[in-house]
Amino acid sequence: MNASLPVAAPGGTFGELLRAWRLARHQTQLALSISTGVSSRHLSYMETGRASPSREMVLSLAQALEVPLRDRNVLLQAAGFAAIYRETPLDAPTLGPIRDAVQLLLGATEPNPTLVVNRRYDVLDANATGRWILATFTENLARFTRPYNMARLIASPAGLRPYLDNWDEVARKVFGRVRRELGGAHVRDRAEDALLRDIEPAFAELGTPPSPTEALPILVGVRFRRGDLAVSLFTTIATLGTPLDLTLDELRIEMLFPADAETKQILASRSA
Repeated sequence: MNASLPVAAPGGTFGELLRAWRLARHQTQLALSISTGVSSRHLSYMETGRASPSREMVLSLAQALEVPLRDRNVLLQAAGFAAIYRETPLDAPTLGPIRDAVQLLLGATEPNPTLVVNRRYDVLDANATGRWILATFTENLARFTRPYNMARLIASPAGLRPYLDNWDEVARKVFGRVRRELGGAHVRDRAEDALLRDIEPAFAELGTPPSPTEALPILVGVRFRRGDLAVSLFTTIATLGTPLDLTLDELRIEMLFPADAETKQILASRSA
């Protein structure tokens, strides 16, 4: 699965990282030159190490290539500058107002299921209905370690896969998001590599896998069925605006809403 992706290695030079991100975003030097106002020759010199970028140049290129904040730190350090984006643990006192806001949102979306996930699709939190969905439509939740990872649950016959009527559609969406977050030129750690290896066999069944640059749908239908219980939902993802902290930048709030009257009634009666 990863063989066709230009993966950046830890400790790579700035030029190697820049080229890997440019290729991951399917941009030519000319296209990047036009979007940033930097000459193609200068871009070529930076990629080959014949020229060194300024701090502002690194940030401008990263912005144009839509590089995640975590990897912008890597680019800055590779260019000889200090990282500027900090990573604050979600349970830190300074993030108390954020946690309060997330809890308010989790409660406000009841009786609809809502999950809080990170870039790996680990489930960091959920409201009561979100936990009910996981418990009801997972074949054997005890086989998975916390935090539960949605990509692994969807890929596994012991997870959500047996009860997803539209598994192909949901898997493609989740696979595409995980690939976008962890694939391409992202400098991955062991946990991220392990996740991609674990889900690769299942997503290879999708035929042509989505590329990291493939546009993902805003709304995705999710149809669960277990015995006589059928739930039809659609999902949308919210983020926390434009934070300058890695933890907040990588936080996603996935909200699922009933797609038909029957599901709306099931969720309402379960809550009651």
